[in-house]
Amino acid sequence: MSPIHYLSEDDLISLLKKRDQRAFNYLYDNYSGALYGVVIRIVLHKNYADEVIQDIFVKVWNHVELFNHEKGRLYTWMINIARNTSIDYIKSKRVQNEQKNQSLPDIVNSAETHLYADMNQMERVDFIGMNNVLGKLKPDLQRLVQMAYYEGYTQQEIADNLQIPLGTVKTRIRAALLQLRGILNEQ
Repeated sequence: MSPIHYLSEDDLISLLKKRDQRAFNYLYDNYSGALYGVVIRIVLHKNYADEVIQDIFVKVWNHVELFNHEKGRLYTWMINIARNTSIDYIKSKRVQNEQKNQSLPDIVNSAETHLYADMNQMERVDFIGMNNVLGKLKPDLQRLVQMAYYEGYTQQEIADNLQIPLGTVKTRIRAALLQLRGILNEQ
């Protein structure tokens, strides 16, 4: 079988649903780099990122029939899978235990080469200068952005946690993102 060099999104999805291996290879070749960028920002370690990328493509392959083109593009669907899989991975007990059980030389190397990875979430935000930007939002909007984008909560989990309606959470997060866009465009 010869490799596929170009597929439209519709053709790609159709072939994936038929379990065409060439379509899967095309998907991996054309999307793995972009997804890797999303994953590495969350898991912060190459070995973990490689494992998560593999999990993402297995999920896409096994669940491609769940993709709904009316809800968005294939890439957007895969980005959501990548984000959720990455967050689930770093929350997993295995990863947390691995980080606790590192040998002393690994910890020393990690401290030197992974300063950013060792920071807590808010330190990371401040490290890239986002605290100043987030500080321009109202405190309730800051909290929603922090929960959604830095702590990995879903909108439903935020609504349940803060005991506010899901629609209110969605509206406020959208408003916060629009304000952040305006703030960043001014800088």
